[in-house]
Amino acid sequence: MELQDEYYDKSEYVETTSGNKVSRQTVLCGSQNIVLNGKCIVQSDAIIRGDLANVRTGRYCIISKNAVIRPPFKKFSKGVAFFPLHMGDHVYVGEGSIVNAAGVGSYVYVGKNVVIGRRCILKDCCMIADNTIVPPETVVPSFTHYSGSPAVWSENLPDCTQDIMIDFTRNYYQHFVPKPVC
Repeated sequence: MELQDEYYDKSEYVETTSGNKVSRQTVLCGSQNIVLNGKCIVQSDAIIRGDLANVRTGRYCIISKNAVIRPPFKKFSKGVAFFPLHMGDHVYVGEGSIVNAAGVGSYVYVGKNVVIGRRCILKDCCMIADNTIVPPETVVPSFTHYSGSPAVWSENLPDCTQDIMIDFTRNYYQHFVPKPVC
């Protein structure tokens, strides 16, 4: 199934030389600590908290509207420490989702209104269903589909999950185009 073109106002997005498309309505805290490795889309009203620790994404990452990407933290007797957050390639984060994970692998799909608890690890090729809450420090194995509140395993994913996510994120990027000027 071919994706429909999703149009955006060219004046509301900044396109970098590496092909990243970042909305001007995005909140990038500590932008010097945020690395988008190319062909990423960060939509309006998304928040990336680079002021807490380094945030790094791979290629073809899509961060949807109202999503929050925030590095994980750990409480110690002397205070709180934040740790870097690394996301792999071909990751999709749905609208209104909050990602507070220690690591997000490649080819990961996070649905709408999902909460990923602090210091979770999402391995490569996993999927989190819409409206799911993943408790803190959960490890989501590769090729699994988690859903519910709290999140539990619901089914295994096919071996072709990596190919599906590559196709999905590339198609999404190719169909995320500026509105034609009349």
